[in-house]
Amino acid sequence: MAEKKGEDLMEKIVSLCKRRGFVFPSSEIYGGFAAVYDYGNYGAELSKNIKNEWWKAMVQLREDIVGLDSSIVMSPRIWEASGHVAGFSDPLAECKNCHARLRVDHLLEDAGVFADEKMTEEEINQLFNANLDKIKCPSCGKHDFTDAHKFNLLVKCNLGNFASDWGKDPVYLRGETCQGIYVNYKNVLNSARVKVPFGIAQIGKAFRNEITARQFIFRTREFEQMEMQYFVSPDREMEEYEKLRQARWDYYLALGLKPENLKWHQHENLVFYAKQAYDIEYNFPFGFKELEGIHARGDYDLTQHAKFSGKKLDYTDPETGETYVPHIIEASVGVGRTMLAVLTDAYTEEAVEDETRVVLKFPPRLAPIKAAIFPLLKNKPELVQKARGIYDELKQKYMVEFDDSGNIGKRYRRQDEIGTPYCVTVDFETLEDGAVTVRDRDTMVQQRIKIEELGAFLDEKLK
Repeated sequence: MAEKKGEDLMEKIVSLCKRRGFVFPSSEIYGGFAAVYDYGNYGAELSKNIKNEWWKAMVQLREDIVGLDSSIVMSPRIWEASGHVAGFSDPLAECKNCHARLRVDHLLEDAGVFADEKMTEEEINQLFNANLDKIKCPSCGKHDFTDAHKFNLLVKCNLGNFASDWGKDPVYLRGETCQGIYVNYKNVLNSARVKVPFGIAQIGKAFRNEITARQFIFRTREFEQMEMQYFVSPDREMEEYEKLRQARWDYYLALGLKPENLKWHQHENLVFYAKQAYDIEYNFPFGFKELEGIHARGDYDLTQHAKFSGKKLDYTDPETGETYVPHIIEASVGVGRTMLAVLTDAYTEEAVEDETRVVLKFPPRLAPIKAAIFPLLKNKPELVQKARGIYDELKQKYMVEFDDSGNIGKRYRRQDEIGTPYCVTVDFETLEDGAVTVRDRDTMVQQRIKIEELGAFLDEKLK
């Protein structure tokens, strides 16, 4: 029953996102393009606000972290050094009946069986075959599959390669943004007046050829990451790691996510170089899944890039004279996953008189539109002119919207569905007393506020 409730919620969120211009299926007029999405007008604003909050917390408010914007396409040697060319893969099997290509660890997970990502092909096939009676194809319902084999997720391209057989020597769209940070570590160290410990933060697109991308914007083939890599001395790695864990947990509470929808998940089987790995999981409509990963990575990344590039990436402490390869702790989260968590947390249905009110109760600083300005009647020039004047004034500081279509009730419901915290109505009394009616999204309480005090009111409410 809980699973059905989650499915219903997911369907409602997906429908609302399409109807109100948050998220559209990509290339829809051509039948769509699987696992790729476009953000509409309100989705673009929500995404921007999420990125701004992350950047403020991670860079603006910290003296020890600086920003970076590295290129999407880099030397293919980088992906050899990182291990992506050889090992960045998921187990793939094909349904022999309908020929759907499926990710085996997800099929096992749906059957209640855990498959570790470090398993060999032989090990994953043993687990897969032992549980075939529990597994059916989600497309046709059959139980007949090929053996699993590893499928590399890197997306190849021919940028700068004009040979007809470029596939033999491809370059790659980056599978993660952090590699651009690692290879620029020395550049930042030499130019930004930083010293260990320090961090480099980046927001950018990444691409993965996901076998079965699913669950709306939770898992897509083109996505945007927000990552921070923090460079520390070996003896301080775990101390700084625990600080970062706490800071990231506190960030989501400050962002406005409900504490009961967050929990920690500790990785039990770590990759050989990792010291520790935790995920912050969020209770999405399909259950608790990873929102952000916080990892202690040791010196693996810089050591690998030093080995493959032939360049020294060590660090000499200016105070002690000690030389070492910095260890790295990281925090990594997707913009799409954060957006889905924010939408899930905000989605609310309330009974109002004889109807159901759908409202997105975003924290005000995340709301795409901060206030909507209404003239009571669109055919009264004096009301429209006054409302336009207020709109023109407020838009200098806030993302606001002018709306004169339909009756006031319909306009309220429209703004509720996009999460606008305040609606401001200009009526005939406004022309006499210079005050407007301000309606609160969450409480629906209305109050009269002088026009000259409206800016200060919003400043206080939206900060």
